[in-house]
Amino acid sequence: MDGEPMPQNGSWGECQIGAEPCCSKKNGFLGAYKETMSFAFVAEATLGKLAKWLRIIGFDTIYAPKNLAKALMETNGKPRIYLTRTRRMTYMGKTPTCIFIVSDDPFEQLKEVINAVDMMPEDVKPFSRCIRCNISIRQVDKTSVRGLVPDYILETQHIFQTCTGCGRIYWPGTHTERSRKVIKTLFE
Repeated sequence: MDGEPMPQNGSWGECQIGAEPCCSKKNGFLGAYKETMSFAFVAEATLGKLAKWLRIIGFDTIYAPKNLAKALMETNGKPRIYLTRTRRMTYMGKTPTCIFIVSDDPFEQLKEVINAVDMMPEDVKPFSRCIRCNISIRQVDKTSVRGLVPDYILETQHIFQTCTGCGRIYWPGTHTERSRKVIKTLFE
C-alpha cells in the first residue's frame, strides 16, 4: 500500500505514539487489563463480526460502524483496546492502545485478539452481554417473559436472561452449545 511493513497477526509493535510503540507488551500496556481481568474494546466498522463474538464471550466491545470518533468519545474514560484493520490508523498515534487485525475470518480475528492480550479461558464469561447493545444481561424469572417469547420456548426452556438496555430476551438454544464449542476451540 504505502511501502510500510505489514504488521504481523495481532501485532502490537507497529503502532506508534511518538517514538514508542503504543501497544508493545514491553511497555506494560497489559498491566492494567490483566490486573482487573476486564478487557474492553472498540472495533472499527470492518470488524462487526469480531465485535459480536467479543460480546458473546463476555467483553465490553463498542462497535463503531459509522462514527469512530463518536465511539471513542463514548468510552467514558474507560481504557479500551482499539481493534483495527486500517493500517494507517495504527500509525496515526490517535489511539493509545491498538491491535492491528490481519485475518479476514472472524474466528481467526478472535484468535488474534486472544493471543495479543494473553487472554485465558477463565477471562471469558460467555453469554453475559447483549450482542446487540453491549450491556450486561441479567437472569429473569420465567414468568416475566410470558407473552414475550414463543409458547414452545416458554414450555421447553427454564433459563431466561434479558438486556436492560434494549429489552432483548435470551435463552439457551442449540446455538448456545455450538457457540460453546467454538469458544473452547479458541483456546486450544
